[in-house]
Amino acid sequence: MFKFNRGILVLVMSVTALLGSAAAGAETKIGVVNFQKLIEESPQTKATMKSLESEFEPRRREMSALQTDLKARDDKFQREGSLMAETDRSKEEIALRDLQHDFQRKAQVFQDDATTRRNEELGKVQRFLVQQIETYANTQGFDLVVYGTFYSKPALDITAQVLTYLASQPANIPASATPPRPTPPATK
Repeated sequence: MFKFNRGILVLVMSVTALLGSAAAGAETKIGVVNFQKLIEESPQTKATMKSLESEFEPRRREMSALQTDLKARDDKFQREGSLMAETDRSKEEIALRDLQHDFQRKAQVFQDDATTRRNEELGKVQRFLVQQIETYANTQGFDLVVYGTFYSKPALDITAQVLTYLASQPANIPASATPPRPTPPATK
């Protein structure tokens, strides 16, 4: 709770300082960004998700084949189990149970790996987007860009402009993902 209150205090003080400078004659340029929309619609996010799908496609196909084989073997056992000798049926039940456990373990490992990689890559995308928002704001002369607001006038929303800017950037995030910081525009 203390961090939240301190964060609000810092935000209020920053906005007050900016508004105070506006009253002193300098025009303050404020923009609002819908960060969630940027994450969902940016070409960089789409490229990253496509890359992840390609990365995990072979394992997904392997898991699908294992599941199909397991289902076929279980169906065969259901059809022919009553005709089997008691020892053969018992062995097959144990083998099927072991295969199911093995499949479930592999499926869980696959899911964990995919989730971990997705989170890593989304973290990179988020850092890249923050840097690109900062670059866009600096080049366009914004004094303040905020996100996560409860309400703002539509005229302040620069999400579409930032998306257009992101579309002009490479779809694949560079390995460093740290573009050089531009120098702020000269003040009037």
